[in-house]
Amino acid sequence: MGHPFLETSVVRPRVSAPAPRLGGMTIQRMDHVGVVVDDLEAAIAFFTELGMEVEGRASVEGRWVDGVVGLDGVRGDIAMMRTPDGHGRIELTRFHSPEAVAAEPGNAPANTLGLRRIMFAVDDIEDVLVRLRAHGAELVGELARYEDAYRLCYVRGPEGVIIALAERIG
Repeated sequence: MGHPFLETSVVRPRVSAPAPRLGGMTIQRMDHVGVVVDDLEAAIAFFTELGMEVEGRASVEGRWVDGVVGLDGVRGDIAMMRTPDGHGRIELTRFHSPEAVAAEPGNAPANTLGLRRIMFAVDDIEDVLVRLRAHGAELVGELARYEDAYRLCYVRGPEGVIIALAERIG
């Protein structure tokens, strides 16, 4: 038997046909995005307010995790968050050892190289903004309208991650 958290966090693809193969490689799905945080409880509260659900929590340590992440002496806590439709997930990780390090400024602009934002479709963007502001979120720019199709904005979430919100209006 493997690690119980990993077994319960696997989402089975809902595809009836096999995935196409390109050069012998197959991607079944994008499983999750990982976000390293300093305050795991605050990050869980933020993403719960956004509408995500805690799928599972676990403490991780040992040779297997050291080998996977390429660090020695890893000890941490993780929480897997799931979108309401069950298709999107975020793994929140709090490292106890080794301590997490900042790779860039906490308020890196939207054009900084690398993973920059996570976008969520929402029903009522203004309601979501009010609720996320109670958890420290701040608008990066402004709430804008894209043609007659969307209302969009970026907010700064846990550890400076940009959370993009999109409300379909057309």
